[in-house]
Amino acid sequence: MKVMIRRAEGVLSAYVPKKDLEEPVVETELDTLWGGWVKLANGWILELPEMAEDTRLPITVEARKRATAEED
Repeated sequence: MKVMIRRAEGVLSAYVPKKDLEEPVVETELDTLWGGWVKLANGWILELPEMAEDTRLPITVEARKRATAEED
């Protein structure tokens, strides 16, 4: 799914246009962000693509949502 990653006022957030959903990032797997997962405030876990560490934000990327235990 397409996801826009941005940083506003020091807070990293993800916007999913298809769902009209914007949530703050509450946890990251890697300090560099890219190539790992991020957890959103609503509980979603998104796998982000590998990118250069100095990639500028905002940027729209193709992310994959992990299934969670609560989902069918």
